[in-house]
Amino acid sequence: MVKLRLRRMGRKKRPIYAIVSADARSPRDGRYIEDLGRYAPLDEPATMSLKNDRILHWLEAGAQPSDTVRSLLSKEGIML
Repeated sequence: MVKLRLRRMGRKKRPIYAIVSADARSPRDGRYIEDLGRYAPLDEPATMSLKNDRILHWLEAGAQPSDTVRSLLSKEGIML
């Protein structure tokens, strides 16, 4: 099963998260299929850059978003 989830990047105490499509069995920061965007929660205000067309492609293909990714996509108006 493919999941849309966050992959931690950045430096110590200053995280930036990549939104990726990955196999559900792979570790959080392990292999992924495609990079779909970035989320920087510590920026003021928090910033997000997304590849909307690719995210919609994966959702239509049956990928399941994690709870956090679902919340972020709802704020951007991609999901309900």
